[in-house]
Amino acid sequence: MTHDLPSPDRPMKIGTRGSPLALAQAHETANRLAGAFDLPPQAFEICVIQTTGDRVQDRPLKEIGGKGLFTREIEAAMIRGDIDIAVHSMKDMPVLQPEGLTLDCYLPREDERDAFVSNDFKRLADVPAGANVGTSSLRRRAQVLVRRPDLNVVEFRGNVQTRLRKLSDGVAVATFLAMAGLNRLGRPEIAQSALDPEDMLPAVAQGAIGIERRQDDARVAAMLDAIHDEATGQRLAAERAFLAALDGSCETPIAGLAELDGGTLRMRGEILRPDGSESLSDDRSAPIEDGADLGREMALDLLAKAGEGFFDFRD
Repeated sequence: MTHDLPSPDRPMKIGTRGSPLALAQAHETANRLAGAFDLPPQAFEICVIQTTGDRVQDRPLKEIGGKGLFTREIEAAMIRGDIDIAVHSMKDMPVLQPEGLTLDCYLPREDERDAFVSNDFKRLADVPAGANVGTSSLRRRAQVLVRRPDLNVVEFRGNVQTRLRKLSDGVAVATFLAMAGLNRLGRPEIAQSALDPEDMLPAVAQGAIGIERRQDDARVAAMLDAIHDEATGQRLAAERAFLAALDGSCETPIAGLAELDGGTLRMRGEILRPDGSESLSDDRSAPIEDGADLGREMALDLLAKAGEGFFDFRD
């Protein structure tokens, strides 16, 4: 496929959001492809596409449409042929792709844990009762309220820099970010501590980068195959099957984490009411090749355990 490789004259166009983290992820993708095929940096062009989720910062995601808000415009550009691939944070991705697009390439997963961020406190346990803690995530909101119902959780959207500024302005005394994002930005010191999954189970696919392409683009498929991380794919197969069976969206507090140990996959899952009044969880293991089935079965069993009314808040 040598003659089909991108070049400075005909670069591969990589679609991404414009935040510093999104750009870091797009550049990581370009660097991995360049290394795999011995190409110059100029063989790749980063194309910034603003999404609805980026434009609307003053309202919760669930009020303006959920996860697709961070992908819709980028996917439309790929369908039009304006870009060749799209680089996404997998925790932002809906479980279904638009017709004609596919998502089958993942980069090696970063630290999947949540980071506790504060100018004043080392741990969530140190935050005094009645204090404001900020997050835009329904999952984190619910998990905090399960563990610390004495805290006030306030809406806290924006990129890393925006959220740090809000902390300095006193909007909240603490917030949460993804350790993966801080590591990719080269700013792990921003975290006072990383939260063990036993204390705060992360979002499904947190820490993973996915690369979306047109389904019929064989040239791009062959290139992406060279940088795909199989272990990350195996973990996400279980996590995203769990999410899909729960009909997960930004309107549903769901957490899930798959981990590999030899030939075994361990899956932990959690569903919560947004007000923190109830949390249901499960923890199972199976052979890696059965991971997707395990994720689906766990989701269905949690739904049965929850019973009617658990997700009534979505109506």
